[in-house]
Amino acid sequence: MNKPSDNPADPFKKALAEATKVMANDPDLTVSYSVDPAGQTADTIRLPQVSRRMTRSEVLLARGTADAFALRHKFHDAATSARYAPQGAMARDIYDAMETARIEAVGAQYMPGTAGNIDAKIGNEAMRKGYAQITASSDAPLAVAAGYLIRNLATGRDLPDGADNVMNLWRGFIENQAGGTLDGLADTLSDQRSFARFTRQIIKDLGYGDQLGDDPDAPDDDLDDDAETGDANEEQPDSTGDDSEGEEAEASPEQTQEDTQDQSQAQVSMDDSADAEIGDEAEMPEGEAPMEPPVPAPASDADPDYRVFSTAFDEEISAADLADPAELERLRAYLDQQLEPLKGAVSRLANKLQRRLQAKQSRSWEFDREEGILDAGRLARVVASPTTPLSFKVEKDTEFRDTVVTLLLDNSGSMRGRPISIAAICADVMARTLERCDVKVEILGFTTRAWKGGQSREAWLKDGRSANPGRLNDLRHIVYKAADAPWRRTRPNLGLMMKEGLLKENIDGEALEWAYRRLAVRQEQRKVLMVISDGAPVDDSTLSVNPANYLEKHLRDVIAMIEKRRGVELAAIGIGHDVTRYYARAVTITDVEQLAGAMTEQLARLFDADPRKRARVVGMRNAR
Repeated sequence: MNKPSDNPADPFKKALAEATKVMANDPDLTVSYSVDPAGQTADTIRLPQVSRRMTRSEVLLARGTADAFALRHKFHDAATSARYAPQGAMARDIYDAMETARIEAVGAQYMPGTAGNIDAKIGNEAMRKGYAQITASSDAPLAVAAGYLIRNLATGRDLPDGADNVMNLWRGFIENQAGGTLDGLADTLSDQRSFARFTRQIIKDLGYGDQLGDDPDAPDDDLDDDAETGDANEEQPDSTGDDSEGEEAEASPEQTQEDTQDQSQAQVSMDDSADAEIGDEAEMPEGEAPMEPPVPAPASDADPDYRVFSTAFDEEISAADLADPAELERLRAYLDQQLEPLKGAVSRLANKLQRRLQAKQSRSWEFDREEGILDAGRLARVVASPTTPLSFKVEKDTEFRDTVVTLLLDNSGSMRGRPISIAAICADVMARTLERCDVKVEILGFTTRAWKGGQSREAWLKDGRSANPGRLNDLRHIVYKAADAPWRRTRPNLGLMMKEGLLKENIDGEALEWAYRRLAVRQEQRKVLMVISDGAPVDDSTLSVNPANYLEKHLRDVIAMIEKRRGVELAAIGIGHDVTRYYARAVTITDVEQLAGAMTEQLARLFDADPRKRARVVGMRNAR
């Protein structure tokens, strides 16, 4: 007899999974729930996890995601999509966003109930990426706006907050450039092939026609002629032998042993004929294999299999280099103004932390030493018994005085607004407080240089779209305050977090490894790394061409490496997102105004703990 589940969410999850299969018209479809990012393949759908509490937002997000994936499974043909897909990055993003809008609009016609559920999904995405706070069209993704506009025109439904802001920022431009083409939307909506042609025309109207590539509906006669000409041209180099062999050697650096032997024999023949013509030359050593190119260093010390398509466009940059001094001062003033009501509470918590740290700095002495400061308290013994030797004392070093703390701040788009403001001011106050206690502080931030992949994705597209390319975006790692820089000189830098357009995607694993490497080379005896984030790693460009858990797995591997090596004490604070599943020492807060208290308490606990005991506990846990 099977014992019924005691999880109140299980009946809902089972019913939603069955409804998803019915909507997708595929009874063999596998539907699962996971804390990993939602995703879809040809025969599986992975939905967001629903906790035991079954909050309204969780239920609506799960329903909306399930409906969107089911409709895509039913109304989308991958072969047709691939046939008409543009080559350029921006054009491809617009193409994909408009196809998603078409699918959801067609689904709403057949099953009106899906429209409201998908609205919840769109609203969640808009809130997570901070779309409501964007004020300039240059900071809003054009592709997303185009998709939202198609959905709005096709269904007549208002978009959720944030999504409507992005659409309206670009709506005038899109309608001015492609107004005539948009009039044909209703005629193409139900046919994917016709809609793909419609989308390509929109892309051309918007000025990205150079990214479309060849016209898939063009006659094949010219292409066949070109192919025959190409074949004839390819036969010519074979008669000479030299060029083709050189190209093959470059194209196939790893060859079988038989191929290598054949090439060695051919080389010997060529050398013999050359010797007959030009005289004696140095002979190549027989039996010596050609030198292989050096193995490239792995992209990550935590996981040798973690790949990065290109690091050429990544940057590690000082905050002072991303804005001129006048702008930094203005942004800093804006930050102070935004958080004036919160400063009192944060300062009180900082003072509480300072008192706790200074209490540990009270003098402690080692007595009965042969040299040091004369111990006046024991002079009476010398007077009473002159043969008693003098006693000296030595002040003990404070345990945490030789300490450095790194605060690593998530600078992703979902932190826009109040979360990033409070994170900035809390980091500022913590740095000031710890500096008073002779603890050095480093403040770092991480984001990407672009939405949707940037130059890395452009290079990948030109390179032929290799499968599973690894991380596919341009990293931006920001140094707001170096550990050795005084707080008073770097104070304006934190205002940079208020700059529009700075906050984009978040690739946590590489950022954490970067911060760890900076700490590892420091000379301080004790090193503390605190991460402040509001969610799992998310980069649409990377996750669209790699496994759905690619970035999250790397984050887990980096955390495991840091805790195993024990040289750095790691802690984390999650803002509205449970990070305890990643970090052993972590706390989750539901309101950003709790951040100051959480930071204070986490730091206090770290300083109260014995680092040697902490290392033993971590070692025991890793051993288990």
